[in-house]
Amino acid sequence: MEKPDKRIVDFIKEHHVLTLATSKNNKAYCANCFYTYIPDENIFVFTSDAETKHAQDATKNDDVAASIVLETKTVGKIQGIQLTGKMYRPEAELLKKAKKAYLKAFPYAALMKTTLWVIKPRFIKMTHNTLGFGKKLIWGSIDD
Repeated sequence: MEKPDKRIVDFIKEHHVLTLATSKNNKAYCANCFYTYIPDENIFVFTSDAETKHAQDATKNDDVAASIVLETKTVGKIQGIQLTGKMYRPEAELLKKAKKAYLKAFPYAALMKTTLWVIKPRFIKMTHNTLGFGKKLIWGSIDD
């Protein structure tokens, strides 16, 4: 599958907090997470203690959703991302790559006990009003 549109990637790289949504037994939950993005892997990397509700939910149901928004009241500047994907703990080479990227973005995390997680998106929708009111950029498929 081709990589996401450069405008989507640029927006993702300009931000660092995503809202993660998980679900277990038809009960939804959300959490805000500091992330970094690795474009060549098309993955979001973040830390969360394995005992948190969202981490526990994801170990039972790895289908997750997330959003990243630009907070503005100016309609013409509205931009945001909604995505769906799989959440899991990286291993082997991907773990090394994820850890290096995360610590580069958030060096203070080296002082904490961290459990790294990744989201591999399968669908991304970006609302990009600077391209025209209601303009959407779509990557992937929501039904995969």
